[in-house]
Amino acid sequence: MEKDSVLQYEGCNFLRQRLVLATLSGRPVRIVNIRPDDVSPGVTDFEIKLFNLLSEITNRSTVDISPSGTTVFYKPGSLVGGKVEMDMGVIRGLGYYLEVLCFLAPFVKSPLNVRLRGVTNGGGEPSVDLIKHAWLPVMRRFMFDAEGLDLKIVKRGLNPNGNGEILFTCPISRQLRPVQIENMGKVRKVRGVAYSCRISPALANRCIESAKASVKHFLNDVYFHTDHRKGLEAGSSPGFGIILSAETTEGIYFVSEKHSNPPNSGLDPSVPEDIGTEAAERLFSEIYRGGCCDATAQTIVTLFMALGPKDVSKFVSGPLSTCCVHFLRHMKDFLGVVFKIESYDPLKGKSAEDQKLEIGCRDKVKLTCVGVGFGNLNKALL
Repeated sequence: MEKDSVLQYEGCNFLRQRLVLATLSGRPVRIVNIRPDDVSPGVTDFEIKLFNLLSEITNRSTVDISPSGTTVFYKPGSLVGGKVEMDMGVIRGLGYYLEVLCFLAPFVKSPLNVRLRGVTNGGGEPSVDLIKHAWLPVMRRFMFDAEGLDLKIVKRGLNPNGNGEILFTCPISRQLRPVQIENMGKVRKVRGVAYSCRISPALANRCIESAKASVKHFLNDVYFHTDHRKGLEAGSSPGFGIILSAETTEGIYFVSEKHSNPPNSGLDPSVPEDIGTEAAERLFSEIYRGGCCDATAQTIVTLFMALGPKDVSKFVSGPLSTCCVHFLRHMKDFLGVVFKIESYDPLKGKSAEDQKLEIGCRDKVKLTCVGVGFGNLNKALL
């Protein structure tokens, strides 16, 4: 299929996937029938901000939106990166935009230095904390030189009024490394951060106590700390929450989070003890799913496998999420990469005694592919 041929899709679902893959492959894409029957049809304000963000980190990209807003034509340009500063509003959390930056960051011309303002926690997508603890370790596994890869929360901004600020920096990489990761190891420690903004720090401490009580039933190496923000560093909305991260003996991370209900949302006020307990239960569920990455990071794992050198990459994952399944289909359209997916049972061929081991979910899958040899031609050879 020719590089300049236009791919066409329908509907607003998976817009970010299509834009990311179009940018990396250089394939133009047309998306039609975007919310045609809604009261406010067409693209939304947060999608416009996404287009603006892509325009900031690329050169000569064009976005044509029909007068009704229901059709978008995107012709990607070259990735340039550099220093970017934008206000992303409060409709979607900053995680919505950060995911796109993580996909594209290693392949830009100049190292990314992006400062975004908006909602850091809440908003219906992975928080900035979750991306920092779950996605960045995955990126380091694929990048040969990840020095300078960092995500700093300058100001916390909770839902609904946001006013938080983050700084994302990422070095460029000429090529990704192939991976063959099939052993997740055993959980060896759990770390956590309870944050609070414009409220008493005692609520964060209560979150920690309940989460720690749940985790210590299974593990002793547990350490949590608080991140209390006030003044300009606390954003514009009061609230609290907690994020937990479990690390295995093989350096695999599983992450969970839970935050309080926003004020004036019509929901009951959140109880700190319930927040901590639910975050711990979500972490247990994530560990049970297993695999060699957090469930939210499945998409970036499969993308970096597909973009790797022309060598075989293998990766064991927990049950594939709906988002990852559609991402695999889109990669076949844009990159021509097809994955071999087979069920994975680590106890297959083991003794009867080993068969009694509790290894979590038995619906794990093994992903295998040959990379397309995608390289960052903007990075000079030494």
